[in-house]
Amino acid sequence: MLMEQIIGYHSMPLTKLQIAPGIDKQNTEYGAEGRWVDGDNIRFRYGQPEKIGGWEKVTSDALLGATRAILTYSDLKGVNYAIYGTNKKLYAYSEGSYADITPTRATGTGNITQFGTTDESTTVTVTDADHGALIGDFVTIASVSGAVGGISAASLQGEFEIQTVPSANTYTIVAKAAATSTTTGATANATYQINTGLPTSIYGYGWGAGTWNASTWNTSREGLTGADGVLLQSAKWALDNWGEDVLASRFDGSLYYWDTSGGLSSNLAARTNVSGAPTKSRFMLVSGDDRHVICLGTETTIGTSTTQDNMFIRWSDQESTTDWTPTSTNTAGSQRLTDGNQINTAVRSRGAILIYTDTALYQMQFIGPPFTFGFKQLGSNCGAVGIHSAIDVSGIAFWMGNDSFFQFDGAVKKIPCSVQDYVFDDINTNALGDVFCASNTDFNEVIWFYPSKNSTQIDRHVTYNYAENLWYVGTLARSSWADRGVYANPYAAEFEASDTTTTISTITGVKEGRTFVYLHEEGVNDDGSAMNCHIESGDIDIADGDNFMSISRFIPDFKNQVGNVDLTVKSRPYPATTQTTHGPFAIATSTTKQDTRIRGRQLALRVSSDAVDDKWRYGTLRFDAKPDGMRGS
Repeated sequence: MLMEQIIGYHSMPLTKLQIAPGIDKQNTEYGAEGRWVDGDNIRFRYGQPEKIGGWEKVTSDALLGATRAILTYSDLKGVNYAIYGTNKKLYAYSEGSYADITPTRATGTGNITQFGTTDESTTVTVTDADHGALIGDFVTIASVSGAVGGISAASLQGEFEIQTVPSANTYTIVAKAAATSTTTGATANATYQINTGLPTSIYGYGWGAGTWNASTWNTSREGLTGADGVLLQSAKWALDNWGEDVLASRFDGSLYYWDTSGGLSSNLAARTNVSGAPTKSRFMLVSGDDRHVICLGTETTIGTSTTQDNMFIRWSDQESTTDWTPTSTNTAGSQRLTDGNQINTAVRSRGAILIYTDTALYQMQFIGPPFTFGFKQLGSNCGAVGIHSAIDVSGIAFWMGNDSFFQFDGAVKKIPCSVQDYVFDDINTNALGDVFCASNTDFNEVIWFYPSKNSTQIDRHVTYNYAENLWYVGTLARSSWADRGVYANPYAAEFEASDTTTTISTITGVKEGRTFVYLHEEGVNDDGSAMNCHIESGDIDIADGDNFMSISRFIPDFKNQVGNVDLTVKSRPYPATTQTTHGPFAIATSTTKQDTRIRGRQLALRVSSDAVDDKWRYGTLRFDAKPDGMRGS
């Protein structure tokens, strides 16, 4: 159909193969005639597909856990910072170095009353009454009073990851040396960081993860799915600036403050929860020029976490992080939303705060005393799926809903999406809360990174080019992302669940699970290795499929080409028949034409590359084609 007016039944050399921009996965390959139907590591610019930019590790250092938030900013001295929130730690990065700024939960003097050792084992049982620690938490042990079981005091000091928690009063660590006897003894001081969380969202079906008496005592509930279990959310962070300092709130956790005035190594004592602030919130952000801290899905009684209401909002007094109790002389206040079961996220946009529940969109607008903020519902059946599933780009908000994509530019609009079924039919609905929305403004892209149906980790992305109104997909896995601005390139994090790479600090007994941070749009390679990329079209009728077509050569057309590009042509006589593959043909920068012997009624094109340093943008191929065979042959 694309060529029938040009070709007809006469030989017409150098026929243009026109393929519409964007990827279309809503139709069959034949139904998507004249469209691209699949691709990976490509984007569209000026209507044509090209290989995406490459990435390199920012440093060789690995962060513990899965990074779920990145905040980049500059302090008053012009020093750039990046803050990374993982399920295990909170890190600050500046000028080539990382620092652990994870808030502390508890500290004590002599709170460790004894260590217990086992002969020839490095496992040590630590006794600390009502320690409050969980498996995977981190404890720093100091001032050990002496050796225990042949393990020196020095081998029991430092930072440790807690291995097991036998009771409310004991836990185990891995010492730096093995014991030579079984005994108990010594005392020490212990400082505990905040409890760690899950690296990925999962449903729990075992004992303690559901309704009382739902199964046999202490027996896992195998075979249960969906509503039969309890959704256990991954540990995600909300990060925002308070001037040059940082406010941090972990999902269903407290509000923390980090003072950056002294650099990475200072103000360690300030890494604690903010006095007077709510102790349990789903999300947090700073309102903007009016300078209120806003906690969403928070507690109705400040300081009492059991009063958490997932639809309740609190904000601090103006210019204060610690004054949250409303009075006649301050601007602190609260509001409860009604449409939805929970507040999922919020973004600053168009001079206001957009608040997303699981079902609706609200606007929170600063109006000044005595009410401080006004609230207006903007839409229903348009909720966002998770705390990082929405973003504002130059005054337009974009977000992922349960089965659609939306934008707000003064009105709520559903965005037509040519890959919608592909994404939502293959997304892990148990882990929708892990979806991360990012912007890559240099290329007019909004990107949603998500876990596919059979994965608990983010392993795919869907990208919307809002300038060209195009969609494309791929396998790039990034658990969080920060656009260029403070730094010249985007920063993005990838979680490797099985990685055991040495971390930035010495911690004994560290379990697997690491994040590496990458500088994106840097070069054209995958951290120094070749990046595999491809794009493939659906079937294209030749002369509306009435006749067989013989193609004797094609003329390639690429812009900015470096290295070889592989072109593969697939042909078949009917839509239901198997494709015949021709090629791949290696197209060099010097290639002027490629001779072929191809016959069929429908053609499909695949463009790919897999070598270090290669680069390309596809143009318009031309074929030397003529009819070959009668109708129906």
